[in-house]
Amino acid sequence: MLPLLPDQQIGPFAALNPRAIWTIVILVMAIGALGHIAVRLAGPRYGLPVAGLASGFVSGTATVAAMGRRTVDEPDLFWPASAGAVFSSIGTIVQLAAVLAATNIEVLYAVAIPLALSGAAAIVYGFVFSFFALRQKSGTMEERGQAFGIWTAFAFAALLSVILLASQAMNEWFGGSGVSATAAVAGLASVDPAAISAATLVNAGKFAATDAVIPILVAFSTNTITKAVLCLSVGSRGYALRVIPGLTLVALAAWIGWWWTSL
Repeated sequence: MLPLLPDQQIGPFAALNPRAIWTIVILVMAIGALGHIAVRLAGPRYGLPVAGLASGFVSGTATVAAMGRRTVDEPDLFWPASAGAVFSSIGTIVQLAAVLAATNIEVLYAVAIPLALSGAAAIVYGFVFSFFALRQKSGTMEERGQAFGIWTAFAFAALLSVILLASQAMNEWFGGSGVSATAAVAGLASVDPAAISAATLVNAGKFAATDAVIPILVAFSTNTITKAVLCLSVGSRGYALRVIPGLTLVALAAWIGWWWTSL
């Protein structure tokens, strides 16, 4: 499909570039496929912490929910499942960096320190759980189905297009505060589309690269809220009490990085 798509801004507010959108979709599909393969290869040999890290490239939110459910069904896997949930944030951060690099490298540079500190917090907190998790038998961690699906790709493209249109419209009407509000809502579902929409506004000359950092971190924070709700609703109480502080620390570290770079 990619060679058939026009490489120009179209639609309301000239917000959509079909080739750029589908290029990002291909990148996300490729990263998801790599994560899928990694999960299948990890299995019980490396345990849930490594599987959680790999699954984070597919969906950090889904990984947090899956690990939480595992602590209810198999309480003995409490520590490795908690480690996997926290480590999934690393995969999410790496994927976010990859899509920003493909969209606008200047935005990646602007948000590099917040992402680096956030990733470091996830690594440190996750290793606390891994110390106990690696002592336990991890059980099985099966990854079934296909590495990616074309309908999932279409859904991602549709979601990204809607967020791009909304961000462009909000920027025209309300300026940067409107883009941040759109990013907050979009981040409840996924960080990547919100980050891509902010970077696309930089490409269009509507934003400076540094102005895109706030919407990205806002989306990152609201996505953390979604994960926290899943911890409480799907996982055991102990799982929520241990994983939510880690997820909060990861988001807080990103904001500390922004504060540091803005001094």
